[in-house]
Amino acid sequence: MLNDEIKKLAKDFAPAFIAVRRHLHANPELSYQEVNTAAYVKAQLTELGISFETKATTGVLGIIKGKNPDSRVIALRADMDALPIIEENDVSYKSTNPGVMHACGHDVHTSILLGAAKILNQLRDEWEGTVKLIFQPGEERNPGGASFMIKDGVLDNPRPKGIIGLHVHPGLNVGQLSFRKGRVMASADEIYITIKGKGGHAAAPHLTADTVLIASHLIVGLQQVISRNKNPLSPSVLSICSIQGGNTTNVIPSEVKLMGTFRAMDETWRYKAHDLIRQQAKGIVESMGGELDLHIDIGYPTVDNDPAFTSEAWKLADEYMGKEHVEETEMRMGAEDFGYYTQIIPGCFYRLGVRNESKGIIHQVHTPKFDIDESAIEIGIGMMAYLGVNV
Repeated sequence: MLNDEIKKLAKDFAPAFIAVRRHLHANPELSYQEVNTAAYVKAQLTELGISFETKATTGVLGIIKGKNPDSRVIALRADMDALPIIEENDVSYKSTNPGVMHACGHDVHTSILLGAAKILNQLRDEWEGTVKLIFQPGEERNPGGASFMIKDGVLDNPRPKGIIGLHVHPGLNVGQLSFRKGRVMASADEIYITIKGKGGHAAAPHLTADTVLIASHLIVGLQQVISRNKNPLSPSVLSICSIQGGNTTNVIPSEVKLMGTFRAMDETWRYKAHDLIRQQAKGIVESMGGELDLHIDIGYPTVDNDPAFTSEAWKLADEYMGKEHVEETEMRMGAEDFGYYTQIIPGCFYRLGVRNESKGIIHQVHTPKFDIDESAIEIGIGMMAYLGVNV
């Protein structure tokens, strides 16, 4: 059976792709700077005899054709970029690029897709259709590498019937997978606000337009956008995360800057909220004698897993892993540019357990101590390959 063949190959190949993961982890590159990472991926594909082309400058698109290659087309996706974090792990594969770390597991995602590619290529006479391998840059930074890959045609000629992506999940024990139909991750937009006013002596506030006070009212007032305008049954978050203004105790500054994030699970509400944020901010700032400069940087859309396509993938995961190893994942307000793909074709974005408390592998993504139980790579390779030939 193909299931058994894939499991055997995943076990056989796992040590090699754990080594691949360690190489990538030790050599991280920031978003849109993945020059060496892309070259490494291309070298791996060349060694496997898989054809590829460059997309979006530092992206790579590989193609594997099985029997009757026009009969079905599936896309499998991995991201390659790292984060500006100083790694604190004491491991042999610790980052050698100071201040840059694979703290979100993209080294794992890339290694898994390369491993799945090796299995798919070796078994290409035993499955039908074509598999597109999407290695994308810039998932961690707006506007998102997926948007550039799509503009460069990764979903065209031929158009996949669907796309599958995975993400490491440090809250899920190794040996487990999790799926969710429908909305699974939020949209994410960045908010930049500058409040300008007449600065002056702190002892004479009546002669100023106090930008700090205005900013304080604005931070509180913006929460009404969520609490009194949003449907309570639709998750959404507005957080102001930075306030910068003034540098001493007795001067009211003429300018204060705010930065924050807005997230939503509903695309219609998302853009309605943008208008409400602008209206609320303008009203508060101008009513208190200030001037407003507000910019909303549009980020990633909601990741919306196609129900039918995800149900199919979930069923295949039950077959491959056993139902006791597959569960429903939680809705998360984190964002992922995989959402761009799901706006165009059916998508399934699932989670791979990497947690192992007995080994001290408990840290969350985007932290200096994030790591994985590397036995998850064998599971990831096999599962991705199995989905690639069956979904």
